[in-house]
Amino acid sequence: MSETVQPQLLHLVIGGELLDLDHVTFKDLDKVEVVGLFPNYATAYAAWKSKAQQTVDNAHMRYFIVHLHRLLDPGQDSKSAH
Repeated sequence: MSETVQPQLLHLVIGGELLDLDHVTFKDLDKVEVVGLFPNYATAYAAWKSKAQQTVDNAHMRYFIVHLHRLLDPGQDSKSAH
């Protein structure tokens, strides 16, 4: 019996304090937090949302979802929604 392997659409969640609200330039790269690596958008979104809600009082603190699967396999965009 063979297992069906789900495709990994790797996503990275990172965050940190920005210099200003007009650009994505971190104030201190040594303090950028790597929240984690996730196998799909849904789990990455849940982690992003949790971290973003924890820092809602600091307007300069931002978290981002990086679509690593798009960097690893650029042709994959046409195969998936996220």
